[in-house]
Amino acid sequence: MYGHSRFLTHRRTTRITYTTLRRHFSYDVDVATDRPVFQSKSEYAYDVVKRRILSEEIAPGGVVSQERIAGEIGMSTTPVREALKRLATEGLVTLGSYRDARVTELSASEARSLYEVRQSLDPLAARLAAERRRPGDVAAIDQALEHLNPLTGKADWEGLIAHREFHRAVYRGAHNQPLFDVLEGLWDKADRYRQVGLRAHPRTGKEIARVQYEHEALADALRCGDAAAAETMMLQHISNSLGRRAIDELADQDVAGS
Repeated sequence: MYGHSRFLTHRRTTRITYTTLRRHFSYDVDVATDRPVFQSKSEYAYDVVKRRILSEEIAPGGVVSQERIAGEIGMSTTPVREALKRLATEGLVTLGSYRDARVTELSASEARSLYEVRQSLDPLAARLAAERRRPGDVAAIDQALEHLNPLTGKADWEGLIAHREFHRAVYRGAHNQPLFDVLEGLWDKADRYRQVGLRAHPRTGKEIARVQYEHEALADALRCGDAAAAETMMLQHISNSLGRRAIDELADQDVAGS
């Protein structure tokens, strides 16, 4: 958790289910303010702003106003400023000279760099997961697969989370913490380029079926402990990915704008 002021009070609360960037879980919400009672203020502000960036509620290049965000979620600007500093370290915003920040622009260069790293490391994670997976890892992969549908159109928040949870379950199954940390750290940026790929090339029924097959074949290879098949299927999945499509789309935009 970031920050020290927590929403710990003797307030009337209600129990709800919440989806964050990390997991689905239930928690108590203050009825009067609609805020979680266990998160620090800066952590809550961080989740709110990051969700708006990744879902493109705030577009690339858009301004993130500290005062407006603070007013909308009912807190001072201090925790919002802390949240923006954290987002800046993750490369999602750039901090201005004053109180506001701006969402980082997208580029073909960054899309290509992300793709190159994932093209190498995702197949490695899949191979290691097939070799090292434990019963709990297989159960987590199967559970994530049940909630997974191919991303179509403009990906909704739940779709992005479900996609992330499936790949995260594979990464965890590799039982290599440095590898997990690198791939997990790339995910938020990669989600922004997935949105670009979806807008530029909406998936056809045939492509949706292909993506479903890739996910199911990958899960089957991991269940069976077939390292070669898992590695090959993950490489195919990354080569056909929305992130790969985003490279060409952004490069074309650069040419058109030059």
